[in-house]
Amino acid sequence: MKKINLDFLENQKDNNLPFVAVTAYDFTSASIVDGAGIPILLVGDSAAMVMFGYDSTIPITMDEMLFVVSSVTRGTKHSLVIADMPFLSYQQSIEAAIINAGRFIKSAGAHCVKLEGGKEMCPQIKGICNSGIPVIGHIGLTPQSLHKLSGYKVQGKSEVSAKKLYHDALAVEKAGASAIVLEGIPEELARFITEKVNIPTIGIGAGRYCDGQIQVFHDLLGLYDAFSPKHAIKYVELKKTIHNALIAYKNDVELKKFPDKNHSSHIDIEVIKNIE
Repeated sequence: MKKINLDFLENQKDNNLPFVAVTAYDFTSASIVDGAGIPILLVGDSAAMVMFGYDSTIPITMDEMLFVVSSVTRGTKHSLVIADMPFLSYQQSIEAAIINAGRFIKSAGAHCVKLEGGKEMCPQIKGICNSGIPVIGHIGLTPQSLHKLSGYKVQGKSEVSAKKLYHDALAVEKAGASAIVLEGIPEELARFITEKVNIPTIGIGAGRYCDGQIQVFHDLLGLYDAFSPKHAIKYVELKKTIHNALIAYKNDVELKKFPDKNHSSHIDIEVIKNIE
């Protein structure tokens, strides 16, 4: 299996071949994702809720994101790793955006960064790209703007908002983004945008016609049920399996079934007799 780079995304779009991406947050899950041949691995700022227990993506810091990105990159050999830039790590200025994007590449080993926003974030996208760092855009439902959007709602449902998102996509492409995430928008709008832009689109809650699809590792495996969006799919209920395994372990210890002789190491009893 060869190392994935951004050319892979372009080739998939050019050949109308869908690709898959998964969001993961630590060494172990990254190793599993990478070993399964998943080409794209996003270290999402949703780590705020899944890993750190915050109630939204907004509180997570650069230092916390650097920690999880570093652990993910150590667990990957083939996947392209995208680092999600957290709230207020890029919005303040182009300079701040470049510095923080550079930290993800230089210190954490990411291959590119992702940031939210349309036309208003194009100066940051252009600045980061001009610094030699690839950028993935993100429009539609942008969780860092949940207060502005009045919660987690599907975007682009009216003619005015759909037109804005379309022009945001064109602007993000023109600014130099290598791909763009379309989150929480109607399938028809996602298809229209995908057909109009030359860069690959990656959908999450955006229907069937994006160039690629992304889901969260913990959602796919049924590990996180505090919030289950409509677009999420569970292929297995690992939380229940893990719960049952832990109960079985607890019972075995309390009933003195574990550890048994086979889980222990041994020495000659004469050694014990000669200790005193």
